[in-house]
Amino acid sequence: MNKQRYLKKSISVLVFTIPALIPLFVFWVYPICRSVWISFTDWDYMTPTYHFVFLKYYISLFKDTRFYEALLNTLIFTIGTLVPTIAIGLVLAVFLQKPFPGSGIIKFVLFSPWITPTVAISIVWTWIFQPDKGLANLVLSFFGLPGLEWISSSQTAMLSVIIVTVWKSIGYAMIFYLSALEKVPETLYEACALDGGGKWHKFKYITIPNISPTTFFLMIITMVNSLRAYDQIQILTQGGPSGSTRTLLYMYYQLGFEEYNMGQATAVAVVMIIITVLLSTIQFYGSKKWVNY
Repeated sequence: MNKQRYLKKSISVLVFTIPALIPLFVFWVYPICRSVWISFTDWDYMTPTYHFVFLKYYISLFKDTRFYEALLNTLIFTIGTLVPTIAIGLVLAVFLQKPFPGSGIIKFVLFSPWITPTVAISIVWTWIFQPDKGLANLVLSFFGLPGLEWISSSQTAMLSVIIVTVWKSIGYAMIFYLSALEKVPETLYEACALDGGGKWHKFKYITIPNISPTTFFLMIITMVNSLRAYDQIQILTQGGPSGSTRTLLYMYYQLGFEEYNMGQATAVAVVMIIITVLLSTIQFYGSKKWVNY
């Protein structure tokens, strides 16, 4: 009787689980396995034939200086977007936590870049970053600062892409922090005030620990979004000048769809997957020391 119940329960679980697993396997598991398979071949994306080359493209990839430059650019871009997005998003959430006249409009304006297509945003920012008549240099000149070349120079191109990405993402982080701040018990702030704690003590010892799960979530999401950033790089810089904004994902695009070397391109994709899994694992286990469950 117990075996029959167990069998019926297992069948019920499968019936409700399989429909959700089908898209997972079709759009996630199968493409990853297929990419790993292609990375061991010399498929050129154009012809139906291919030959196995095993680790040839992985070996050549780790000997390619472009790979290490792209890896460094990806690291700089990820850190450069992760820290400001979380920090500015939290500051804005704290500022807008208590409603005041016009706060709803401010929230809408700050969040609107997130729901606006990245391509459209990037096109607008190419005008803003124009060295001669762009708004960015007009603002700098207003404060008596020299203008910059922005996306036209390898010295400032990465900074330009980071600015656009952070500007688009801070509204998203702000919304999550606003929700997290509302869930912090008011009694904790009252107890801290009775013990003589000021605003800084409340923020440091009550707010930050209680919103740490949200911070952990935003770190993961922002990191993944930074690793797969493509649209703003394609529109603003096309990976240049001189490869200064070529990230791993953009290198994958260039190898696969400009050089038609899908074997090495998918090798880059596999390396990106491994890096993403490793960073997520490190963040997950490291978060146990500071996330307040």
